[in-house]
Amino acid sequence: MSCPLSGVQACTQGHKGRMLPERSLQVALLAGTLAQGGAERQLYYIARALQTMQAEVRVLCLTRGEFWESEIRKLGIPVIWVGKSQQRPVRLARIIRELRRCRADIVQSQHFYTNLYAAVAARVVGAAEIGAIRSTGSAERRANGVVWGSLHLRSPRIIAANSQQAIRNAVRLGVPSNRLFCLPNVVDTEYFRPATRRTTEGIRLLAVGRLVEQKRLDRFLRALASVCARTDVPVSGIIVGDGPLRQHLEQMARELNLLPERVEFRGLVSDMQAVYQESDVLVLTSDCEGMPNVVLEAMASGLAVVATAVGGVPDIVKDGETGRLVDPRQEAGLVEALATLVSETESRQKMGERARQQVESRYSLQRLPGMLMSLYEKALFA
Repeated sequence: MSCPLSGVQACTQGHKGRMLPERSLQVALLAGTLAQGGAERQLYYIARALQTMQAEVRVLCLTRGEFWESEIRKLGIPVIWVGKSQQRPVRLARIIRELRRCRADIVQSQHFYTNLYAAVAARVVGAAEIGAIRSTGSAERRANGVVWGSLHLRSPRIIAANSQQAIRNAVRLGVPSNRLFCLPNVVDTEYFRPATRRTTEGIRLLAVGRLVEQKRLDRFLRALASVCARTDVPVSGIIVGDGPLRQHLEQMARELNLLPERVEFRGLVSDMQAVYQESDVLVLTSDCEGMPNVVLEAMASGLAVVATAVGGVPDIVKDGETGRLVDPRQEAGLVEALATLVSETESRQKMGERARQQVESRYSLQRLPGMLMSLYEKALFA
């Protein structure tokens, strides 16, 4: 059975027994948003990889004018706004119309809440569909409500999840394991690299994420204050991101005597390369995660990681080797892990080196075409 990718023409029996045409594979990526987020960065990487595989790709999005739209257009890939109406049936009709226009072979949803659109539209036009789980699966199902969450989870015939934990959760929720595929996040290891020479003094702890309850940046601030109080090493923190809790977190930082000298709120940063290179440890304090891009980028940049052991994080952070994993319910463990890495320079640097090596071997951008080939073959010949 031949695979219609990597320059090979689609010329064999494909999804549901239909004959694939002798032309390049047509892939439509369906996104809920193209804002500055991890799922959207991965969509950009997928689009780039598809170009190298000589597939024809376009992006359908429910929003417009956001950060990644312009970056995708720079690749020469069309981005089509399908969300003008707020009514689901109208949006669905627009998606179907665009899929027919491009004669799509595969419709790939990049967000959990666009899975149902992808599944229904693909079946109408006779394409194969791929849904997405970007977090833990169970968390996304709850966030979308019992009815809609279940539909988004169960409707796609194939679902790409970015962590093994999400796959385990989906199976527990009743999704057959043969409909699930692990498509881990990848990182551009040529771009995200360790600094050749550090120019900053002291130790900098970095937290990156939307300033919302799930990310628990309050833990980061309390841990930073505790570490500063128990070490003579100059320690400071950087928080990158914005969101509804920013004012609250800034007030908390003042009360902990961290502002203005001990912590810096930088807001949104479009290019994170320099931020990683001026930092020493990435700190992830979330209650819920899928497979965080920020962890992979930090590891590629040679940083040790201290993270809560949630979602897909244990898949990529090896406790004692590339960083430390802590129980999210035990802030004392977070403080202890950070204090140890702050004081043990050699250990911290060795963890960062091993982190870089692990990302290069398992999560580099160069691995994405092969993973997509396997995913699309599964979808087309299921």
